[in-house]
Amino acid sequence: MMKYLKYISLIIIFTVFLNCQDNNKNQNNIEIKIETKNGFSTAIITTNQKINGENIEKIKTIKGTKEEVIIKLKNLGYYIKEMDPKSTKKIKKLKIILSPKNEANTTGVITFIEENGVVNMSADVFGLSSGIHAIHIHEKADCSSDDGKSTGGHWNPTFENHGAWGSNEGFHRGDIGNFEVNSDGNGKIEFSTNLWCIGCEDNNNNIIGKAIIIHQGEDDFKSQPSGAAGARISCAGIIK
Repeated sequence: MMKYLKYISLIIIFTVFLNCQDNNKNQNNIEIKIETKNGFSTAIITTNQKINGENIEKIKTIKGTKEEVIIKLKNLGYYIKEMDPKSTKKIKKLKIILSPKNEANTTGVITFIEENGVVNMSADVFGLSSGIHAIHIHEKADCSSDDGKSTGGHWNPTFENHGAWGSNEGFHRGDIGNFEVNSDGNGKIEFSTNLWCIGCEDNNNNIIGKAIIIHQGEDDFKSQPSGAAGARISCAGIIK
């Protein structure tokens, strides 16, 4: 008897908009069609871009095992949730509120989202002086003191030198770095890493029980142990 091969086809449409120099919007439609047959997958990426009224179509094909195609698509910036066996993992989300310290008026909201082994942090901070300010994770979720020093030093479970994130000379797990504040006193920070987790059992990665600190000044990434970033002007405990 003839054996029939299993066949799965998924079609997912993404639409993004690209800004032109003349402030008109070009539409870029991306269709990804994944065909899986007998354990091997083919992803066909079709891009239809409309530029100044002219349609331009480009086609790219990726082949391999299901796992290989997933990795190659991710490297290109696409994530097909239906294909990824890890997509069934629970998404963890945590939101915390910054409170002023040291007679400052700095407040804000920070959101952490953990998905597929990566924690994404998004912070909106208000009431700062314009320019560059430092943001760190400190070792204790205790914002009780007026100067914010009740949070202890930088979170540094691996006992490394302070430095810029990813530095070969070492960096703390709390060394998020600097962010820019506009003339209205508002700043935004986006940060992602697989070296953090929300409530896992790995003490080197678990951010629960720590604190976010916003500093008055800029981290120089050299001075030990904290980057000479100045007073702690806003604080939030990372607690569930």
